[in-house]
Amino acid sequence: MVNTQAIESRRELNAIYEVSKTLASSLDIAKTFRETLNFLLHAFDWRRAFVVLGEPHGRLRGLCAVGLTREEQQRLQFESGEGIVGRVYANGIQIVVPDVRTEPLFLNRTGAADQTPDIAVAMLTTPISADRRTVGVLVIDCNNPDEARSFSNDLQLLKMVATLMGQAFLLHRSVSAANTHLQDEVRRMSKALKPSQHIDQVVGMSAPMQEVFDQVHQVAPARTTVLLRGESGTGKEVIARAIHNLSPRKKEAFVRVNCAALTESLLESELFGHEKGSFTGAQGQRKGRFEMSHGGTLFLDEIGDISASFQAKLLRVLQEREFERVGGSAVVKVDVRLILATNRNLERMVQAGEFRADLYYRINVVSIQLPPLRERRDDIPAMAKHFLDRFNKENARSTQFSPAAMRVLTSCYWPGNVRELENCVERTATMAHDDIITNLAFPCQGNRCLTQVLHHIERVDAVSPSRLSGIPITEVPMAAPPVAAVPASLAPSDDASVAVDVSAQAEPVADSEDKPEGERERLIWAMERCGWVQAKAARLLKISPRQMGYALQKNGIEVRKF
Repeated sequence: MVNTQAIESRRELNAIYEVSKTLASSLDIAKTFRETLNFLLHAFDWRRAFVVLGEPHGRLRGLCAVGLTREEQQRLQFESGEGIVGRVYANGIQIVVPDVRTEPLFLNRTGAADQTPDIAVAMLTTPISADRRTVGVLVIDCNNPDEARSFSNDLQLLKMVATLMGQAFLLHRSVSAANTHLQDEVRRMSKALKPSQHIDQVVGMSAPMQEVFDQVHQVAPARTTVLLRGESGTGKEVIARAIHNLSPRKKEAFVRVNCAALTESLLESELFGHEKGSFTGAQGQRKGRFEMSHGGTLFLDEIGDISASFQAKLLRVLQEREFERVGGSAVVKVDVRLILATNRNLERMVQAGEFRADLYYRINVVSIQLPPLRERRDDIPAMAKHFLDRFNKENARSTQFSPAAMRVLTSCYWPGNVRELENCVERTATMAHDDIITNLAFPCQGNRCLTQVLHHIERVDAVSPSRLSGIPITEVPMAAPPVAAVPASLAPSDDASVAVDVSAQAEPVADSEDKPEGERERLIWAMERCGWVQAKAARLLKISPRQMGYALQKNGIEVRKF
Protein backbone atom coordinates (compact mmCIF):
# COMPACT_ATOMS: atom_id res chain seq x y z
CA MET A 1 0.00 0.00 0.00
CA VAL A 2 2.80 2.37 0.89
CA ASN A 3 4.63 1.44 -2.27
CA THR A 4 1.50 2.16 -4.39
CA GLN A 5 1.06 5.57 -2.78
CA ALA A 6 4.71 6.38 -3.37
CA ILE A 7 4.42 5.44 -7.04
CA GLU A 8 1.27 7.55 -7.41
CA SER A 9 2.91 10.53 -5.65
CA ARG A 10 5.97 10.22 -7.87
CA ARG A 11 3.77 10.15 -10.99
CA GLU A 12 1.87 13.26 -9.89
CA LEU A 13 5.11 15.07 -9.07
CA ASN A 14 6.49 14.20 -12.49
CA ALA A 15 3.25 15.46 -14.08
CA ILE A 16 3.52 18.80 -12.27
CA TYR A 17 7.12 19.13 -13.45
CA GLU A 18 6.18 18.43 -17.09
CA VAL A 19 3.20 20.80 -16.91
CA SER A 20 5.28 23.65 -15.45
CA LYS A 21 7.97 23.11 -18.08
CA THR A 22 5.38 23.17 -20.89
CA LEU A 23 3.63 26.30 -19.64
CA ALA A 24 6.95 28.13 -19.36
CA SER A 25 8.05 27.21 -22.88
CA SER A 26 6.00 29.89 -24.67
CA LEU A 27 3.77 32.91 -24.12
CA ASP A 28 1.18 31.47 -26.50
CA ILE A 29 -1.22 30.14 -23.87
CA ALA A 30 -3.51 28.49 -26.43
CA LYS A 31 -0.56 26.36 -27.54
CA THR A 32 0.91 25.60 -24.10
CA PHE A 33 -2.50 24.89 -22.52
CA ARG A 34 -3.33 22.45 -25.33
CA GLU A 35 0.02 20.67 -24.90
CA THR A 36 -0.61 20.47 -21.15
CA LEU A 37 -4.04 18.89 -21.65
CA ASN A 38 -2.61 16.43 -24.14
CA PHE A 39 0.08 15.34 -21.65
CA LEU A 40 -2.42 14.94 -18.80
CA LEU A 41 -4.76 12.78 -20.89
CA HIS A 42 -1.95 10.44 -21.85
CA ALA A 43 -0.38 10.34 -18.37
CA PHE A 44 -3.59 9.61 -16.42
CA ASP A 45 -5.68 7.81 -19.02
CA TRP A 46 -8.37 10.49 -19.07
CA ARG A 47 -10.70 10.83 -22.07
CA ARG A 48 -11.16 14.45 -22.98
CA ALA A 49 -10.28 17.90 -21.64
CA PHE A 50 -10.83 21.56 -22.45
CA VAL A 51 -10.18 25.03 -21.08
CA VAL A 52 -12.61 27.95 -21.26
CA LEU A 53 -11.69 31.55 -20.44
CA GLY A 54 -13.90 34.37 -19.28
CA GLU A 55 -14.75 37.29 -21.56
CA PRO A 56 -16.33 40.67 -20.85
CA HIS A 57 -19.95 40.56 -19.66
CA GLY A 58 -19.38 37.22 -17.89
CA ARG A 59 -19.34 34.96 -20.94
CA LEU A 60 -17.08 31.90 -21.24
CA ARG A 61 -15.56 30.77 -24.53
CA GLY A 62 -13.35 27.78 -25.36
CA LEU A 63 -9.61 28.43 -25.61
CA CYS A 64 -8.33 24.93 -26.41
CA ALA A 65 -9.43 21.32 -26.21
CA VAL A 66 -8.09 17.78 -26.66
CA GLY A 67 -10.31 14.89 -27.74
CA LEU A 68 -13.09 17.12 -29.13
CA THR A 69 -14.04 17.57 -32.77
CA ARG A 70 -14.07 21.01 -34.39
CA GLU A 71 -17.87 21.19 -34.16
CA GLU A 72 -17.76 20.25 -30.47
CA GLN A 73 -15.12 22.92 -29.80
CA GLN A 74 -17.36 25.55 -31.38
CA ARG A 75 -20.05 24.69 -28.83
CA LEU A 76 -17.77 25.50 -25.87
CA GLN A 77 -19.69 28.62 -24.88
CA PHE A 78 -21.24 29.24 -21.48
CA GLU A 79 -22.74 32.08 -19.53
CA SER A 80 -21.56 32.72 -15.97
CA GLY A 81 -23.59 30.43 -13.70
CA GLU A 82 -24.85 28.31 -16.60
CA GLY A 83 -24.46 24.56 -16.11
CA ILE A 84 -21.61 23.01 -14.16
CA VAL A 85 -18.88 24.97 -15.96
CA GLY A 86 -20.68 28.27 -15.46
CA ARG A 87 -21.20 27.59 -11.75
CA VAL A 88 -17.54 26.73 -11.21
CA TYR A 89 -16.60 30.00 -12.92
CA ALA A 90 -19.11 32.02 -10.89
CA ASN A 91 -18.36 30.42 -7.49
CA GLY A 92 -14.65 29.65 -7.90
CA ILE A 93 -14.87 26.15 -6.35
CA GLN A 94 -14.12 22.67 -7.69
CA ILE A 95 -16.98 20.39 -8.69
CA VAL A 96 -16.79 16.67 -9.41
CA VAL A 97 -19.69 14.77 -11.00
CA PRO A 98 -19.28 10.96 -10.71
CA ASP A 99 -21.88 10.30 -13.46
CA VAL A 100 -22.88 13.12 -15.81
CA ARG A 101 -25.94 11.16 -16.99
CA THR A 102 -27.61 11.59 -13.61
CA GLU A 103 -26.64 15.27 -13.08
CA PRO A 104 -29.48 17.69 -14.03
CA LEU A 105 -27.08 20.66 -14.30
CA PHE A 106 -24.98 18.91 -16.94
CA LEU A 107 -25.65 20.55 -20.34
CA ASN A 108 -23.91 17.92 -22.53
CA ARG A 109 -22.71 20.62 -24.97
CA THR A 110 -19.90 18.37 -26.25
CA GLY A 111 -21.81 15.08 -26.11
CA ALA A 112 -19.72 13.61 -23.27
CA ALA A 113 -22.68 11.62 -21.94
CA ASP A 114 -23.17 9.97 -25.33
CA GLN A 115 -19.63 8.66 -25.78
CA THR A 116 -20.00 5.50 -23.64
CA PRO A 117 -23.70 4.89 -22.87
CA ASP A 118 -22.96 1.72 -20.87
CA ILE A 119 -20.20 3.22 -18.71
CA ALA A 120 -20.53 6.15 -16.32
CA VAL A 121 -18.55 9.27 -17.26
CA ALA A 122 -17.12 11.45 -14.51
CA MET A 123 -16.51 15.17 -14.90
CA LEU A 124 -13.83 17.03 -12.92
CA THR A 125 -14.09 20.82 -13.05
CA THR A 126 -11.54 23.23 -11.57
CA PRO A 127 -11.46 27.07 -11.63
CA ILE A 128 -8.41 28.81 -13.06
CA SER A 129 -7.53 31.82 -10.93
CA ALA A 130 -5.19 34.73 -11.55
CA ASP A 131 -4.73 37.94 -9.62
CA ARG A 132 -7.26 36.77 -6.96
CA ARG A 133 -10.11 36.24 -9.39
CA THR A 134 -11.39 33.39 -11.54
CA VAL A 135 -10.40 33.82 -15.19
CA GLY A 136 -11.37 30.42 -16.58
CA VAL A 137 -12.26 26.79 -15.99
CA LEU A 138 -10.32 23.55 -16.55
CA VAL A 139 -12.56 20.56 -17.34
CA ILE A 140 -11.59 16.87 -17.48
CA ASP A 141 -13.86 13.91 -18.14
CA CYS A 142 -12.97 10.24 -17.74
CA ASN A 143 -14.62 6.83 -17.60
CA ASN A 144 -15.88 5.84 -14.15
CA PRO A 145 -16.95 2.18 -14.18
CA ASP A 146 -16.85 2.11 -10.37
CA GLU A 147 -19.04 5.02 -9.30
CA ALA A 148 -17.73 4.69 -5.74
CA ARG A 149 -14.29 5.87 -6.82
CA SER A 150 -12.79 8.84 -4.96
CA PHE A 151 -11.34 11.64 -7.06
CA SER A 152 -9.62 13.51 -4.23
CA ASN A 153 -6.11 12.91 -5.60
CA ASP A 154 -7.19 13.87 -9.12
CA LEU A 155 -8.82 17.09 -7.88
CA GLN A 156 -5.68 17.98 -5.93
CA LEU A 157 -3.56 17.47 -9.04
CA LEU A 158 -5.93 19.53 -11.19
CA LYS A 159 -5.90 22.31 -8.60
CA MET A 160 -2.11 22.57 -8.89
CA VAL A 161 -2.30 22.46 -12.70
CA ALA A 162 -4.97 25.19 -12.70
CA THR A 163 -2.76 27.33 -10.43
CA LEU A 164 0.12 27.02 -12.89
CA MET A 165 -2.23 27.87 -15.77
CA GLY A 166 -3.41 30.95 -13.89
CA GLN A 167 0.17 32.15 -13.46
CA ALA A 168 0.87 31.55 -17.15
CA PHE A 169 -2.29 33.48 -18.06
CA LEU A 170 -1.26 36.37 -15.83
CA LEU A 171 2.21 36.50 -17.40
CA HIS A 172 0.72 36.37 -20.88
CA ARG A 173 -1.66 39.23 -20.08
CA SER A 174 1.14 41.35 -18.58
CA VAL A 175 3.43 40.84 -21.57
CA SER A 176 0.58 41.51 -24.03
CA ALA A 177 -0.34 44.71 -22.20
CA ALA A 178 3.29 45.85 -22.18
CA ASN A 179 3.64 45.05 -25.88
CA THR A 180 0.41 46.89 -26.70
CA HIS A 181 1.56 49.90 -24.68
CA LEU A 182 4.92 49.86 -26.48
CA GLN A 183 3.25 49.71 -29.89
CA ASP A 184 0.93 52.56 -28.94
CA GLU A 185 3.92 54.63 -27.90
CA VAL A 186 5.70 53.89 -31.17
CA ARG A 187 2.62 54.88 -33.17
CA ARG A 188 2.18 58.01 -31.08
CA MET A 189 5.78 59.06 -31.58
CA SER A 190 5.59 58.29 -35.29
CA LYS A 191 2.51 60.47 -35.62
CA ALA A 192 4.20 63.23 -33.65
CA LEU A 193 7.26 63.13 -35.89
CA LYS A 194 5.35 62.86 -39.16
CA PRO A 195 1.63 63.57 -39.33
CA SER A 196 -0.06 60.94 -41.47
CA GLN A 197 -2.16 61.87 -44.48
CA HIS A 198 -5.84 61.05 -44.46
CA ILE A 199 -8.49 60.61 -47.15
CA ASP A 200 -12.16 60.15 -46.36
CA GLN A 201 -13.51 56.63 -46.94
CA VAL A 202 -9.99 55.28 -47.53
CA VAL A 203 -8.18 53.21 -44.88
CA GLY A 204 -4.42 53.36 -45.15
CA MET A 205 -1.81 53.87 -42.46
CA SER A 206 0.87 51.76 -44.17
CA ALA A 207 3.88 53.38 -45.83
CA PRO A 208 2.77 52.54 -49.43
CA MET A 209 -0.67 54.09 -48.91
CA GLN A 210 0.77 57.13 -47.15
CA GLU A 211 2.87 57.70 -50.26
CA VAL A 212 -0.29 57.45 -52.39
CA PHE A 213 -2.08 59.90 -50.10
CA ASP A 214 0.82 62.36 -50.42
CA GLN A 215 0.59 62.17 -54.21
CA VAL A 216 -3.19 62.62 -54.12
CA HIS A 217 -2.95 65.73 -51.93
CA GLN A 218 -0.19 67.08 -54.19
CA VAL A 219 -2.00 66.58 -57.50
CA ALA A 220 -5.60 67.31 -56.43
CA PRO A 221 -5.49 71.16 -56.60
CA ALA A 222 -4.11 71.13 -60.17
CA ARG A 223 -5.94 70.56 -63.47
CA THR A 224 -3.40 67.94 -64.53
CA THR A 225 -4.54 64.67 -66.07
CA VAL A 226 -3.99 61.75 -63.66
CA LEU A 227 -3.44 58.09 -64.58
CA LEU A 228 -4.24 55.63 -61.78
CA ARG A 229 -2.53 52.27 -62.14
CA GLY A 230 -2.79 49.08 -60.14
CA GLU A 231 -4.29 45.64 -60.00
CA SER A 232 -8.02 45.09 -60.14
CA GLY A 233 -9.70 45.79 -56.83
CA THR A 234 -7.08 48.16 -55.39
CA GLY A 235 -9.54 51.07 -55.15
CA LYS A 236 -8.77 53.20 -58.20
CA GLU A 237 -12.27 54.67 -58.38
CA VAL A 238 -12.18 55.59 -54.69
CA ILE A 239 -8.88 57.41 -55.18
CA ALA A 240 -10.26 59.16 -58.28
CA ARG A 241 -13.22 60.45 -56.28
CA ALA A 242 -10.86 61.55 -53.50
CA ILE A 243 -8.84 63.59 -56.02
CA HIS A 244 -12.06 65.23 -57.20
CA ASN A 245 -13.25 65.97 -53.64
CA LEU A 246 -9.90 67.57 -52.74
CA SER A 247 -9.83 69.72 -55.91
CA PRO A 248 -11.40 73.15 -56.54
CA ARG A 249 -13.96 71.30 -58.73
CA LYS A 250 -15.45 69.37 -55.81
CA LYS A 251 -18.80 71.22 -56.06
CA GLU A 252 -19.17 70.23 -59.71
CA ALA A 253 -20.05 66.84 -61.19
CA PHE A 254 -17.94 63.72 -60.87
CA VAL A 255 -18.83 61.47 -63.83
CA ARG A 256 -17.43 57.96 -64.27
CA VAL A 257 -17.44 55.67 -67.31
CA ASN A 258 -16.24 52.08 -67.54
CA CYS A 259 -14.73 51.89 -71.02
CA ALA A 260 -14.53 48.09 -70.99
CA ALA A 261 -18.28 47.71 -70.47
CA LEU A 262 -19.31 49.36 -73.78
CA THR A 263 -18.74 48.65 -77.45
CA GLU A 264 -16.94 51.25 -79.55
CA SER A 265 -20.14 52.74 -81.04
CA LEU A 266 -21.91 52.86 -77.68
CA LEU A 267 -18.82 54.32 -75.99
CA GLU A 268 -18.58 57.09 -78.56
CA SER A 269 -22.24 58.00 -78.06
CA GLU A 270 -21.87 57.73 -74.29
CA LEU A 271 -18.86 60.06 -74.12
CA PHE A 272 -19.64 62.56 -76.89
CA GLY A 273 -23.46 62.40 -77.06
CA HIS A 274 -25.53 62.24 -80.26
CA GLU A 275 -27.90 64.31 -82.37
CA LYS A 276 -31.49 63.43 -83.12
CA GLY A 277 -31.75 60.85 -85.90
CA SER A 278 -28.01 60.10 -85.98
CA PHE A 279 -28.78 56.38 -85.67
CA THR A 280 -31.74 54.06 -85.12
CA GLY A 281 -33.32 54.83 -81.79
CA ALA A 282 -31.89 58.35 -81.48
CA GLN A 283 -35.20 60.06 -80.69
CA GLY A 284 -33.61 63.33 -79.64
CA GLN A 285 -30.40 65.13 -78.86
CA ARG A 286 -28.45 63.66 -75.95
CA LYS A 287 -25.50 65.11 -74.08
CA GLY A 288 -22.46 62.90 -73.58
CA ARG A 289 -20.43 62.36 -70.44
CA PHE A 290 -17.91 65.01 -71.47
CA GLU A 291 -20.64 67.65 -71.51
CA MET A 292 -22.22 66.32 -68.31
CA SER A 293 -18.89 66.69 -66.49
CA HIS A 294 -18.22 70.23 -67.77
CA GLY A 295 -16.53 72.16 -64.98
CA GLY A 296 -16.01 68.95 -63.01
CA THR A 297 -14.13 65.67 -63.32
CA LEU A 298 -14.51 62.79 -65.77
CA PHE A 299 -13.19 59.40 -64.65
CA LEU A 300 -12.48 56.92 -67.47
CA ASP A 301 -11.92 53.45 -66.01
CA GLU A 302 -10.24 50.58 -67.93
CA ILE A 303 -8.76 52.98 -70.47
CA GLY A 304 -6.43 50.23 -71.73
CA ASP A 305 -9.40 48.28 -73.18
CA ILE A 306 -10.57 50.81 -75.80
CA SER A 307 -10.12 49.99 -79.49
CA ALA A 308 -7.40 51.46 -81.70
CA SER A 309 -9.85 53.53 -83.77
CA PHE A 310 -11.46 55.04 -80.67
CA GLN A 311 -8.02 55.87 -79.27
CA ALA A 312 -7.54 58.30 -82.17
CA LYS A 313 -10.90 59.99 -81.46
CA LEU A 314 -10.12 60.29 -77.78
CA LEU A 315 -6.68 61.74 -78.47
CA ARG A 316 -8.18 64.78 -80.25
CA VAL A 317 -10.53 65.47 -77.35
CA LEU A 318 -7.68 65.30 -74.85
CA GLN A 319 -5.56 67.66 -76.92
CA GLU A 320 -8.17 70.25 -77.95
CA ARG A 321 -10.88 69.75 -75.27
CA GLU A 322 -13.46 69.91 -78.07
CA PHE A 323 -15.51 67.36 -80.06
CA GLU A 324 -18.62 66.86 -82.21
CA ARG A 325 -21.59 64.81 -81.13
CA VAL A 326 -22.34 61.64 -83.07
CA GLY A 327 -24.24 62.67 -86.21
CA GLY A 328 -23.54 66.37 -85.64
CA SER A 329 -21.10 68.98 -86.97
CA ALA A 330 -21.18 71.65 -84.29
CA VAL A 331 -18.03 71.81 -82.20
CA VAL A 332 -18.59 71.47 -78.45
CA LYS A 333 -15.94 72.85 -76.08
CA VAL A 334 -15.68 71.55 -72.52
CA ASP A 335 -13.64 72.26 -69.41
CA VAL A 336 -13.04 68.83 -67.87
CA ARG A 337 -10.46 67.45 -65.48
CA LEU A 338 -9.59 63.91 -66.66
CA ILE A 339 -8.68 61.00 -64.40
CA LEU A 340 -8.00 57.68 -66.08
CA ALA A 341 -7.37 54.21 -64.68
CA THR A 342 -6.13 50.86 -65.93
CA ASN A 343 -4.82 47.56 -64.60
CA ARG A 344 -2.99 46.73 -67.82
CA ASN A 345 0.65 47.24 -68.79
CA LEU A 346 0.34 50.17 -71.18
CA GLU A 347 4.08 50.23 -71.95
CA ARG A 348 3.95 46.64 -73.20
CA MET A 349 0.80 47.42 -75.19
CA VAL A 350 2.57 50.37 -76.85
CA GLN A 351 5.50 48.11 -77.79
CA ALA A 352 3.07 45.54 -79.22
CA GLY A 353 1.21 48.21 -81.23
CA GLU A 354 -2.01 47.73 -79.27
CA PHE A 355 -2.03 51.22 -77.75
CA ARG A 356 -1.12 54.49 -79.45
CA ALA A 357 2.11 55.96 -78.20
CA ASP A 358 0.86 59.55 -78.63
CA LEU A 359 -2.23 58.77 -76.52
CA TYR A 360 -0.02 57.09 -73.91
CA TYR A 361 2.12 60.21 -73.57
CA ARG A 362 -0.99 62.38 -73.39
CA ILE A 363 -2.63 60.47 -70.52
CA ASN A 364 0.53 59.52 -68.59
CA VAL A 365 1.12 63.02 -67.17
CA VAL A 366 0.93 62.21 -63.46
CA SER A 367 0.88 58.49 -62.76
CA ILE A 368 -0.11 57.12 -59.33
CA GLN A 369 0.58 53.45 -58.65
CA LEU A 370 -1.83 51.87 -56.15
CA PRO A 371 -0.16 49.05 -54.19
CA PRO A 372 -1.83 45.62 -54.02
CA LEU A 373 -3.21 44.57 -50.66
CA ARG A 374 -0.42 42.01 -50.08
CA GLU A 375 2.08 44.92 -50.03
CA ARG A 376 0.13 46.83 -47.37
CA ARG A 377 -0.78 44.11 -44.87
CA ASP A 378 -0.61 46.62 -42.00
CA ASP A 379 -3.88 48.09 -43.30
CA ILE A 380 -5.79 44.78 -43.41
CA PRO A 381 -6.98 44.76 -39.73
CA ALA A 382 -8.33 48.30 -39.95
CA MET A 383 -9.93 47.67 -43.35
CA ALA A 384 -11.53 44.42 -42.18
CA LYS A 385 -12.94 46.19 -39.10
CA HIS A 386 -14.23 49.01 -41.32
CA PHE A 387 -16.07 46.57 -43.59
CA LEU A 388 -17.41 44.61 -40.61
CA ASP A 389 -18.64 47.78 -38.88
CA ARG A 390 -20.46 48.77 -42.05
CA PHE A 391 -22.00 45.29 -42.28
CA ASN A 392 -23.12 45.48 -38.64
CA LYS A 393 -24.71 48.87 -39.20
CA GLU A 394 -26.58 47.76 -42.32
CA ASN A 395 -27.78 44.48 -40.81
CA ALA A 396 -28.27 45.43 -37.15
CA ARG A 397 -25.58 42.97 -36.04
CA SER A 398 -22.73 43.19 -33.52
CA THR A 399 -20.21 40.69 -34.90
CA GLN A 400 -16.50 41.01 -34.13
CA PHE A 401 -13.33 39.27 -35.28
CA SER A 402 -11.36 37.08 -32.89
CA PRO A 403 -7.55 37.49 -32.87
CA ALA A 404 -7.19 34.15 -34.66
CA ALA A 405 -9.61 35.28 -37.38
CA MET A 406 -7.66 38.50 -37.87
CA ARG A 407 -4.47 36.46 -38.28
CA VAL A 408 -6.14 34.52 -41.10
CA LEU A 409 -7.09 37.76 -42.87
CA THR A 410 -3.63 39.30 -42.58
CA SER A 411 -1.89 36.16 -43.86
CA CYS A 412 -3.99 35.74 -47.02
CA TYR A 413 -2.46 36.69 -50.38
CA TRP A 414 -5.63 38.54 -51.57
CA PRO A 415 -5.21 38.38 -55.37
CA GLY A 416 -8.52 40.28 -55.63
CA ASN A 417 -7.19 42.99 -53.29
CA VAL A 418 -9.59 45.30 -51.41
CA ARG A 419 -12.66 44.13 -53.31
CA GLU A 420 -11.94 40.53 -52.38
CA LEU A 421 -11.32 41.43 -48.73
CA GLU A 422 -14.63 43.30 -48.57
CA ASN A 423 -16.51 40.36 -50.10
CA CYS A 424 -14.79 37.89 -47.77
CA VAL A 425 -15.71 39.92 -44.68
CA GLU A 426 -19.33 40.31 -45.77
CA ARG A 427 -19.68 36.64 -46.74
CA THR A 428 -18.13 35.39 -43.49
CA ALA A 429 -20.15 37.79 -41.32
CA THR A 430 -23.36 36.79 -43.08
CA MET A 431 -22.77 33.07 -42.50
CA ALA A 432 -21.47 33.44 -38.92
CA HIS A 433 -23.60 31.76 -36.26
CA ASP A 434 -22.20 33.80 -33.39
CA ASP A 435 -21.19 37.37 -32.63
CA ILE A 436 -17.51 36.39 -32.54
CA ILE A 437 -16.05 35.35 -35.91
CA THR A 438 -13.33 32.75 -35.34
CA ASN A 439 -10.70 31.48 -37.73
CA LEU A 440 -12.83 28.38 -38.36
CA ALA A 441 -15.60 30.52 -39.91
CA PHE A 442 -13.61 31.31 -43.07
CA PRO A 443 -14.20 29.07 -46.13
CA CYS A 444 -10.45 28.69 -46.65
CA GLN A 445 -10.18 26.77 -43.35
CA GLY A 446 -12.31 24.01 -44.87
CA ASN A 447 -10.62 23.97 -48.30
CA ARG A 448 -13.52 25.98 -49.74
CA CYS A 449 -11.74 29.23 -50.59
CA LEU A 450 -13.53 30.85 -53.51
CA THR A 451 -10.34 32.55 -54.67
CA GLN A 452 -8.56 29.20 -54.78
CA VAL A 453 -11.41 27.78 -56.87
CA LEU A 454 -11.18 30.75 -59.26
CA HIS A 455 -7.43 30.47 -59.74
CA HIS A 456 -7.73 26.70 -60.13
CA ILE A 457 -10.29 27.09 -62.91
CA GLU A 458 -8.15 29.69 -64.67
CA ARG A 459 -5.11 27.42 -64.55
CA VAL A 460 -6.98 24.32 -65.75
CA ASP A 461 -8.81 26.29 -68.45
CA ALA A 462 -5.45 27.37 -69.85
CA VAL A 463 -4.75 23.68 -70.50
CA SER A 464 -8.07 22.14 -71.52
CA PRO A 465 -11.57 23.56 -70.89
CA SER A 466 -13.06 20.07 -71.04
CA ARG A 467 -11.18 19.05 -67.88
CA LEU A 468 -12.81 21.57 -65.56
CA SER A 469 -15.51 19.32 -64.10
CA GLY A 470 -14.84 17.00 -61.21
CA ILE A 471 -11.32 18.19 -60.37
CA PRO A 472 -10.62 18.83 -56.64
CA ILE A 473 -9.31 22.27 -55.85
CA THR A 474 -6.46 20.86 -53.81
CA GLU A 475 -4.86 19.30 -56.87
CA VAL A 476 -4.05 21.32 -59.97
CA PRO A 477 -3.37 19.25 -63.12
CA MET A 478 -1.00 21.21 -65.29
CA ALA A 479 0.52 20.14 -68.57
CA ALA A 480 4.23 20.80 -68.30
CA PRO A 481 6.73 20.63 -71.16
CA PRO A 482 9.36 17.92 -70.98
CA VAL A 483 12.51 18.80 -69.11
CA ALA A 484 15.20 19.65 -71.61
CA ALA A 485 18.89 19.37 -71.11
CA VAL A 486 20.26 22.28 -69.09
CA PRO A 487 23.48 23.87 -70.35
CA ALA A 488 26.53 23.23 -68.28
CA SER A 489 26.64 26.86 -67.20
CA LEU A 490 23.24 26.43 -65.50
CA ALA A 491 23.72 22.93 -64.14
CA PRO A 492 23.13 22.56 -60.36
CA SER A 493 26.16 23.55 -58.38
CA ASP A 494 27.22 23.66 -54.75
CA ASP A 495 27.77 27.37 -55.12
CA ALA A 496 24.69 29.07 -53.60
CA SER A 497 25.38 32.26 -55.55
CA VAL A 498 24.96 30.64 -59.00
CA ALA A 499 23.21 33.08 -61.37
CA VAL A 500 20.00 32.04 -63.12
CA ASP A 501 19.31 33.57 -66.52
CA VAL A 502 15.59 32.94 -66.69
CA SER A 503 15.05 34.87 -69.90
CA ALA A 504 17.66 32.77 -71.70
CA GLN A 505 16.19 29.45 -70.58
CA ALA A 506 12.50 30.03 -71.19
CA GLU A 507 11.46 28.84 -74.65
CA PRO A 508 8.32 30.01 -76.45
CA VAL A 509 5.14 28.15 -75.53
CA ALA A 510 2.47 27.51 -78.11
CA ASP A 511 -0.19 29.86 -76.79
CA SER A 512 -1.46 33.34 -77.46
CA GLU A 513 0.07 34.92 -74.36
CA ASP A 514 3.35 36.80 -74.85
CA LYS A 515 5.94 36.18 -72.20
CA PRO A 516 7.20 39.37 -70.54
CA GLU A 517 10.69 40.76 -70.82
CA GLY A 518 13.07 40.73 -67.87
CA GLU A 519 13.98 38.04 -65.37
CA ARG A 520 11.56 39.10 -62.60
CA GLU A 521 8.62 39.41 -64.99
CA ARG A 522 9.34 35.98 -66.51
CA LEU A 523 9.53 34.40 -63.07
CA ILE A 524 6.15 35.85 -62.07
CA TRP A 525 4.67 34.82 -65.44
CA ALA A 526 5.88 31.23 -65.03
CA MET A 527 4.66 30.99 -61.42
CA GLU A 528 1.20 32.28 -62.37
CA ARG A 529 0.99 29.85 -65.28
CA CYS A 530 1.82 26.94 -62.98
CA GLY A 531 -0.44 27.89 -60.08
CA TRP A 532 2.51 29.13 -57.99
CA VAL A 533 4.03 25.64 -57.83
CA GLN A 534 7.81 26.16 -57.95
CA ALA A 535 8.67 22.73 -59.37
CA LYS A 536 6.27 23.14 -62.31
CA ALA A 537 7.44 26.70 -62.96
CA ALA A 538 11.03 25.47 -62.99
CA ARG A 539 10.14 22.87 -65.63
CA LEU A 540 8.38 25.53 -67.69
CA LEU A 541 11.51 27.73 -67.62
CA LYS A 542 13.75 24.67 -68.07
CA ILE A 543 15.81 25.26 -64.96
CA SER A 544 16.24 23.21 -61.81
CA PRO A 545 13.94 23.68 -58.78
CA ARG A 546 16.99 24.81 -56.77
CA GLN A 547 17.77 27.51 -59.32
CA MET A 548 14.10 28.50 -59.34
CA GLY A 549 14.08 28.94 -55.57
CA TYR A 550 17.26 31.01 -55.69
CA ALA A 551 15.88 33.20 -58.49
CA LEU A 552 12.65 33.87 -56.58
CA GLN A 553 14.61 34.81 -53.48
CA LYS A 554 17.04 37.01 -55.42
CA ASN A 555 14.21 38.94 -57.09
CA GLY A 556 12.21 39.28 -53.86
CA ILE A 557 9.13 37.47 -55.21
CA GLU A 558 6.67 36.36 -52.55
CA VAL A 559 5.25 32.91 -53.27
CA ARG A 560 1.47 32.88 -53.11
CA LYS A 561 -0.13 30.41 -50.72
CA PHE A 562 -3.78 29.39 -50.99
